Amino acid sequence: MSKSWALTLKLPKSTFPPRPQPQRRDEYIQRCADDFYKWQAANRPADGTFVLHDGPPYANGSLHAGHALNKILKDIILRVKVQQGRRVSYIPGWDCHGLPIELKAVGAAAGKRMSAGAIRKAARALASKTIMEQMKSFRTYAVMSDWDRRWTTMDPEYEMRQLRLFQKMIGRGLVYRRYKPVYWSPSSGTALAEAELEYSENHISKAAYVKFPVSLDGHAISGMEHLTGSLYAVIWTTTPWTLPANQAVAVHEDFTYHIVRSGDDALLVAEGCLARVAKVLWGEETAPEIIASVKGTQLTRFTYTSVLEGRKANLRPIFHAPFVTAESGSGLVHIAPGHGFDDYLVSRSLGLPVSAPVDNDGLFTEDAYPDNPEKLRGISVLQGGSDAVLKLLGDHVLDVHNYKHKYPYDWRTKQPIIIRATAQWFADVGIIKQEALAALDQVRFVPEAGKNRLESFIKGRSEWCISRQRAWGVPIPALYTSNGEAVMTEESIDHIISVIKKRGIDAWWTDAPNDPAWIHPSLLGRNDQGTPLEYTRGKDTMDVWFDSGSSWTQMDGQADVYLEGSDQHRGWFQSSLLTRVAAMVNQNATSASTTTALGLSPFKTLITHGFTLDQDGKKMSKSLGNIVSADQVMDGSLLPSLKTKKKAKDGANAPVIKDALGPDALRLWVISSEYTRDIVLGEPVLKAIHQSLIKYRVIIKMLTGSMHKSARTSPLTTLDHIAIFQLRDAMEEVGKHYDNYDFNKAFSSLNRWITNDLSAFYIEALKDRLYCVDGGGVLEPIFMGVLRMLAPITPVLVEEAWDHRPAWMKEDPSVLHPLHQLYNSPVIDPSRLTLDELELRADMPTLMKAHAAIKLAAETARENKAMGSSLQCSVVLAVPKDSKSFELFKKYKDDLADMFVVSSVELIGEGPSVENLGVDVWRYDQTFEVDGLELKASVLPPKQAKCPRCYRYVAPEPEVLCGRCEHLVGEAVE
Repeated sequence: MSKSWALTLKLPKSTFPPRPQPQRRDEYIQRCADDFYKWQAANRPADGTFVLHDGPPYANGSLHAGHALNKILKDIILRVKVQQGRRVSYIPGWDCHGLPIELKAVGAAAGKRMSAGAIRKAARALASKTIMEQMKSFRTYAVMSDWDRRWTTMDPEYEMRQLRLFQKMIGRGLVYRRYKPVYWSPSSGTALAEAELEYSENHISKAAYVKFPVSLDGHAISGMEHLTGSLYAVIWTTTPWTLPANQAVAVHEDFTYHIVRSGDDALLVAEGCLARVAKVLWGEETAPEIIASVKGTQLTRFTYTSVLEGRKANLRPIFHAPFVTAESGSGLVHIAPGHGFDDYLVSRSLGLPVSAPVDNDGLFTEDAYPDNPEKLRGISVLQGGSDAVLKLLGDHVLDVHNYKHKYPYDWRTKQPIIIRATAQWFADVGIIKQEALAALDQVRFVPEAGKNRLESFIKGRSEWCISRQRAWGVPIPALYTSNGEAVMTEESIDHIISVIKKRGIDAWWTDAPNDPAWIHPSLLGRNDQGTPLEYTRGKDTMDVWFDSGSSWTQMDGQADVYLEGSDQHRGWFQSSLLTRVAAMVNQNATSASTTTALGLSPFKTLITHGFTLDQDGKKMSKSLGNIVSADQVMDGSLLPSLKTKKKAKDGANAPVIKDALGPDALRLWVISSEYTRDIVLGEPVLKAIHQSLIKYRVIIKMLTGSMHKSARTSPLTTLDHIAIFQLRDAMEEVGKHYDNYDFNKAFSSLNRWITNDLSAFYIEALKDRLYCVDGGGVLEPIFMGVLRMLAPITPVLVEEAWDHRPAWMKEDPSVLHPLHQLYNSPVIDPSRLTLDELELRADMPTLMKAHAAIKLAAETARENKAMGSSLQCSVVLAVPKDSKSFELFKKYKDDLADMFVVSSVELIGEGPSVENLGVDVWRYDQTFEVDGLELKASVLPPKQAKCPRCYRYVAPEPEVLCGRCEHLVGEAVE
């Protein structure tokens, strides 16, 4: 080539780097997160502020990928709303009280030796330190928030609001104290709520068949006249350690019960259970001898005794209970009201005593075996307790076997819990249940299945155990008389709150036990004996779900969105709803009118996400060692290292360079996932994410290097119009998905547009004009559109791209930062669009079909080594002359070669069956259908020589410029 034409081309020139620059990451995060939050708070209208209320993470330990998933989803929603023109409010919170923090701060053993004040001081220090550490990590995700106004459940102002809420519930009669069974965790030393349990499917219990001697109380049973021994009721239990608390035996009144011979004695077993019991007791070969039968209603006339009660054993009742089934056991159920919820309810109506001879540590007390307390006292009911009880029962034990079944565990300590009667404080959920359910009818759920899940938890709950036996928490403001009677009124609570305001909440534990300052004057006086009344302060604290569930009290109204993991249907979502309904519902008003008037739910929309799984689909857990941190995603350590071209000096190993794409990679993982389900995080997923992110960077580098100011006034071609219409369609689709919280669909739509419409069609077709002609086109509107669509998901990338925009754009104050732009504002001046949009849109499908057919034919030619570049061919479109398609292609004939990126396009009016196109070298055909007609695109050798400047085959002879290039450059370049 005698001349160098490269200098005459407008080749891309961009400072945008191929990968993020770590040294500038903090700066970009500061701009797109902290600074941006302040900007929107000052520049978006205050009316109609969008409130996303934070479900507080627990201030205990380092963050993991699940935390990132949660915070980034919230951030995406907020950024979408700002793009829609709304001001947003997002104030982060932290949940700070409870057992895990207490144990981590002082340890289980040390905590028993420390004062409550010392425990609280240590726990507060740990929580405060953890909050700062977690906040620092959250900010690396480019999450925007009002960090300076963060709240915690241990803030004095927060605790005051919580106590006021509790006070209001007391005034409405929704809180009471009762001695009844609760979930009790010996490993935690406290009562638990249902929401604090998890269930093991592989728990092994020591189950046993045990017999109790029955007294007929003078009633005869036909068939038993010749029985020389005793009659025994056979019960089956998976918790033999509860037998010392036995108070009754339950049967079903509709069952038939058989009396079966067992040596000189007889055993009482339900007919539907006999085969199972006989197999266990006598084997499959021995058929049980039935000597009599009796209905369940008759058995309720009899009584029995328990040998564990010893010498003072009393006759105990046998009664009907509807929950007795024949599906397991013997059809007779051992009733221990102190260790079972159903047992308690059915026994309460009969006035049976509630016994639970087990202490806070899960050890038997001396009441477990009155005749010889030392036999059981101090033995753990979960570790050896069943064996010890069965040993005492001796011959009354018929069989012992291991039994695998579902069993509740403490979700914090991962240890089994027990059901144990203690004196606890409860919130009456039954009274407000209907109002709470009605409130959910006004809520939008994402996904919709979340409504059924939350409703099921509320429907299945009649009360909520809100007291815990720990030092680190908000106190239940109860006073106790010398005989243990609890005193708690609105007035007494009001007085206690006033003291807390003066002395601080820790004073509840650190002040002298008999300090009269805590006693409301109305409670002072003397008893009937003339002795001054004395009170002590209670030691119970509130359930941490009551703590976090009170967070709605910080808001003036409803939050637009609550968003947390799906486990919060039984946790924070539920506690927030119940406390708000309890505080706000007018008990004298109808449910419907109250719900509508007040907006009883604290949230208008409830969004739930799944849990994070490793690449094998296993739930991440410490025990499996498969927890992934957000830092590992951001620093690229989960992916293979980048290959480096540089060789190490002195024979040393080449430096390992991680593919660190920063917070944008983490955020793309979140948006690419179907977050309402459990989400996989591993190398295969991250490789795909990195490919998308690199693709974005390549596109941005091309755009920032190819935009020209002159393009703002250049005429728009048919190709440019199509590109704008495709951009609008993509933005509308992506925006709709954003607004519906379908983020993974937005991600797919964006990628599809970038791949198919932008990269493979418009940019490919524009290159000739862009580099070789006037540098025109609509790249600036596309640049803005791309950044608007990326703004909610990759704000750091958007900030970086904006930093590398062309100098002429930086000098133009009229161009708004893409984060500040309204999503739906025009990307181009409508007056520049001169073609009829409806007409062109109607024609676009046909043009795209021809484009696809030409690409397929060219690819076949390329595979057969007939051609290389698509410019190295000409195209003939064979279209029936009397068809609409012929007129369509004729209308755009001058644009077709550029649009299809070929050197020439010829339109012939004969049908696609014509074979002789005047070329004998090679030809590749591809048919396509339009309006029921079969059209043909034929790819053939070019008709002219290659232009050395633009590479189109339109020059009169080799090494000679084509007419267009000759006109553009003349003899300027030697």
